[in-house]
Amino acid sequence: MRGDLPKREPGWVQAWDEQGRYQALRALCSHRPRFVLHDGPPYANGQLHLGHAVNKVLKDVIVKSRQMLGFDAHYIPGWDCHGLPIENAIEKQFGKSLSRDDMQAKSRAYASEQIDQQRADFKRLGVLGQWDHPYKTMDRVNEGTQIRAFKRVIERGFVYRGLKPVYWCFDCGSSLAEFEIEYADKKSDTLDVAFEADDRAALAAAFGLPALPGEGAGKKAFAVIWTTTAWTLPANQALNANPELDYSLVDTPRGLLLLAASRVSDCLARYGLDGQGHVLATIKGEALRGLVFRHPLWDTDPGYRRTSPLILADYVTAQDGTGLVHSSPAYGLDDFNSCLAHGFTLDDILNPVQGNGIYEDALPLFGGMNIWKACPRIIEVLGSSDRLMATTPITHSYPHCWRHKTPVIYRAAAQWFIRMDEGEGIFTTDKAKQPLRQLALDAIDQVAFYPENGRTRLRDMIAGRPDWCISRQRSWGVPIPFLLHKVTGEPHPDTLALLDRAADIVTEGGIEAWSRTEVADLLPTHEVGDYAKSTDILEVWFDSGSSFFHVFQGSHPGEGLEDGSGAAADLYLEGHDQHRGWFHSSLLLGCALNDRAPYKALLTHGFTVDGQGRKMSKSIGNTVAPQVISSKMGAEIIRLWVASTNYSGDLAIDDNILARVVDGYRRIRNTLRFMLANLADFDPARNALPVAQWQALDAWAVRRAQSVQAEIADHYRNYDFHPIVARLQTWCSEDLGAFWLDVIKDRLYTTPRNSAARRSAQTALWHVLQAMLRWMAPVLSFTAEEAWGDLLKQCPDATPQAQKDAGLFSQTLWDWPGLEGLSSLTGGDSAESADAWLAGWARIVLIRERVNKALEDLRAAGQIGAGLQARVTLALNPADFALLQALGDTLKFILITSEARIEPLSASDGDDAEARITVESLVEAPGFGKCERCWHYTLDVAPEAAAAPALPGLCARCTTHVQQASAGASA
Repeated sequence: MRGDLPKREPGWVQAWDEQGRYQALRALCSHRPRFVLHDGPPYANGQLHLGHAVNKVLKDVIVKSRQMLGFDAHYIPGWDCHGLPIENAIEKQFGKSLSRDDMQAKSRAYASEQIDQQRADFKRLGVLGQWDHPYKTMDRVNEGTQIRAFKRVIERGFVYRGLKPVYWCFDCGSSLAEFEIEYADKKSDTLDVAFEADDRAALAAAFGLPALPGEGAGKKAFAVIWTTTAWTLPANQALNANPELDYSLVDTPRGLLLLAASRVSDCLARYGLDGQGHVLATIKGEALRGLVFRHPLWDTDPGYRRTSPLILADYVTAQDGTGLVHSSPAYGLDDFNSCLAHGFTLDDILNPVQGNGIYEDALPLFGGMNIWKACPRIIEVLGSSDRLMATTPITHSYPHCWRHKTPVIYRAAAQWFIRMDEGEGIFTTDKAKQPLRQLALDAIDQVAFYPENGRTRLRDMIAGRPDWCISRQRSWGVPIPFLLHKVTGEPHPDTLALLDRAADIVTEGGIEAWSRTEVADLLPTHEVGDYAKSTDILEVWFDSGSSFFHVFQGSHPGEGLEDGSGAAADLYLEGHDQHRGWFHSSLLLGCALNDRAPYKALLTHGFTVDGQGRKMSKSIGNTVAPQVISSKMGAEIIRLWVASTNYSGDLAIDDNILARVVDGYRRIRNTLRFMLANLADFDPARNALPVAQWQALDAWAVRRAQSVQAEIADHYRNYDFHPIVARLQTWCSEDLGAFWLDVIKDRLYTTPRNSAARRSAQTALWHVLQAMLRWMAPVLSFTAEEAWGDLLKQCPDATPQAQKDAGLFSQTLWDWPGLEGLSSLTGGDSAESADAWLAGWARIVLIRERVNKALEDLRAAGQIGAGLQARVTLALNPADFALLQALGDTLKFILITSEARIEPLSASDGDDAEARITVESLVEAPGFGKCERCWHYTLDVAPEAAAAPALPGLCARCTTHVQQASAGASA
């Protein structure tokens, strides 16, 4: 019953490898329509966790079920190999002083080791795929083809270079994409900072005042801003107000304060000036346009003697703070765009924060300091300069690097971007008809989503995302192979041709070959001194997002998409976080290259949590390693758990949940064991009966299996797996265990070996078992393989000779069972007659359940021990009477009682009256004896039975069966 899964499963995995199971399936199904599930590549770093197992098992279930539904189902596993995590692992091991060549060589070796380890774990889960030739983003042909994809994106007008604030991680030392950001709580200090008015007369005029109070008395006027990023203040270059908000000028003991009118009361209370302020005038923000204020450290250090113009911006609100914000355009996208729109040039923008998070040395007062450590010092200096009105610690949601879990900033850097909206790109030769954002939004409408709410999520992300920064300042990745002019920074005029050259070099020798290539190898001598190679790489989301292109046009041509480019994979499947990750980047690149999404459907699953719904965490100690489950219980239990859980939400797991999964598995396994045991002497080639000779109950079982099969097939088509597992378990426990198998035991055990009654049951068992194994094979692949092998070994003539010769006796497991060919079982060929016939049997089952309840009551009273010790009498309405009368003597076998009698209810009871059930014990009934062979209580059991004095203790039926069996054996 245990199956020894941990010990035996590795043997099946090895056999599938040695037999070339995946390749054999492709050969067998090459004539079928193709189904392609394009693999979202896991990152080649670290041991597999349970989330990996969930993802790969779901993919395997889908591929195998699509195979059985009549497709040529392709699955090429893949790995994401470039990028920062591997560089970090190498730096931890070898230090940060490695050359680019050393970093690339060590990274490639490290990724290869990780892939081998992860591949073994994936295969251990029973996942079938092209494991001998997976795709890897670091395969040199894929690296080269990715450059060709980049070139095509350029040609279509989407790529440009710009100085723009992008997410920047100091630990990465590089820019980050939107997909690489997560939000977590961060402790910060809020600051209310006073910027002195540079022109008092202009401020008075804006408020319609002839002059400001305190003129000549030293009373200063300030615009007060509110911020949570003290580190940005040294780079301040402007202030912002909302043109539609009301602003007041308030006379206070600390000066004249410019504040949003709705914030005056709260601000004065925060400054310790409650009740001490007098509003001089109130105006719309529009009137503040053009006012100029001094940097708050103007009087502290000459390096800060610069002014900040007040720029109107509708993104300013008065929900909190002061209704005014300061602008450091290098460190905020809205600030950047606002300043450029109001006359700032790129050269005007101050950017003192270096890529490592340290202020440049030349910055007055704070040069050489880490920006986070500088914040207390900035607050201190502002306080001593009398420009700090208030400061308060807060905890707020803040963007973090999803790799390092550390805070990131917006930082202006010269980067390469993919443009989302209208605009000019570099070297455009075949401009797209629409902006990328619109192409992507239109493409979403053509995609099927499982679940459907993923559509809105992805659409909202595309609608609101900024331009995509695709350049990174690292070593381990596909290069952006530009030659840049040393003075202007512009790429070489022949860049498109140089991209083709670079792609050829990388395809031949990998990215390492490009690193070794000199400018002199690419340009004529007179240009060599003017150009330098870009050292940027494409970010890894470009790697994986373009994988549909560089895999099916590069490493696996002809294996996936119909023509390698314009067609779409049938399905992408990943966790729901990939709406902001791989689904997102793939959509953008599919549209940039081909005006459409690279997938026809998106399916998402949740994350793994413990039984209490908590996220898996090593610190909590609630993690569950798939390797441990496989070694203790078998990978089959992981597969069953995944399939039995509604994966559209989070997937809970703990010891109690696994124990229930094991119980469910044993129920299925026990049913298979019973069915196989009772087919031990059955060969369908010699023993199967034609449909016309089947007993009605056996015909019902196969008809019922047809109905269940149609239900299960629909669930497979809709990627809905937990109802399949639930239906399979109820099929085993209720339809089979509690009814059909329970009833046919008598025929299987007591009738002669070759009797029509027994062979009818076995023929139906054969058909039902074949169907069951196929229903469960996508989920319980190991168990189905084991049982299928046993079944066909018992019935060798059922295996096609070609598969025997190839050693693939279980290959036919991956075709859907042909129960449809048995449509003429009984009840006629029409769907209506079949439904009516099945409805009649459903009524019989319901009556049997009521009889079982009556028998249970008698058993509880201590009058009987088993149903065979009882006689049941059923008083029935006309319809039920006709239904059960047609069963004849079979009724007592269906009810599993020694006698079953029926009689009509009186007319006064009505045509719809429920049956009246009477149950009597036969244990002490006069003349009844128990047959020692079939355990029925009958009147023809006696120690000296006249019919067969040599067989005492048997009923007449068993005596006849034994005599027939003996005669058959003698013959």
